[in-house]
Amino acid sequence: MKRLTISDLKTGDRAEFSKTISEHDVYAFAGITGDFNPLHVDAEYAAQTRFGARISHGALLAGLISTVVGMKLPGPGALYASQSLKFLRPVYIGDTITAFAEVAEVLPERNRVKFRTGCRNQKGEAVAEGESVLLPSKEP
Repeated sequence: MKRLTISDLKTGDRAEFSKTISEHDVYAFAGITGDFNPLHVDAEYAAQTRFGARISHGALLAGLISTVVGMKLPGPGALYASQSLKFLRPVYIGDTITAFAEVAEVLPERNRVKFRTGCRNQKGEAVAEGESVLLPSKEP
């Protein structure tokens, strides 16, 4: 895994990470966070909602974005300063989600990079979009 510094990054650089959301992922996330909202873990309850079935936690999508910025762009050693995320569509168990981060602005004087971030499902539909600000590693 390559660590990218501020001087390695330019507007338009992009990275992605894809994962199919499994039932195990949803239950593991619920166990780690304590968020056992029945929309996520109770099939009978979720079937009666406007979604018609269980959906993934929105914060799980934020974690996929964290994988992109923490492992790929800018990669290991990068530190989150902020992340905003708007959820646009539900993510169901079995959906394949591609999280992405694209450099929107490089701020070398503050060692910060603004990223346009988001997630798309297997149909190419946006399910989340937002912005992240990171401090890249100072060492390659």
